[in-house]
Amino acid sequence: MPDAPDRNIARARELRRDMTDAEKKLWWHLRRLPIEESHFRRQASIGPYFADFASHRYRLIIEVDGSGHGEIRQATYDLERTAFLESRGYRVLRFCNNEVLTEIDGVMNAIYAALCRGALPTPGPSPPLAARAGGGEQQAGEGEQQGGGQREPC
Repeated sequence: MPDAPDRNIARARELRRDMTDAEKKLWWHLRRLPIEESHFRRQASIGPYFADFASHRYRLIIEVDGSGHGEIRQATYDLERTAFLESRGYRVLRFCNNEVLTEIDGVMNAIYAALCRGALPTPGPSPPLAARAGGGEQQAGEGEQQGGGQREPC
């Protein structure tokens, strides 16, 4: 009987083989990022979970979510999963399939900005200066798909 790592390898291979159209598109773009050593792995095994895309050097995980992630049961699972990954020092960016398929430039800009911010996440970052001054405008690259996986349902 195979041990757990062998099952994880087989499952990761299966997930890589059966990528969604959105995952395929994002993978194509991730492989062309102009950031040195921004190597991403597909279906990376981290604890009991598989991250759609993970850069271990930058401690960044990118998840591409289908419509089922808006359901309460799946959203609860996603929050638990994100908490686990963050407890291991990873930042998690979540994007809907539709975002990846129709707004890839915006998705890649958000990923690029996250990579440029560095390898280590900061706990509880301060709000942008405009927000502290009462302006509340979001900076470019900030959005609900970032920050602990908080976002609108797909």
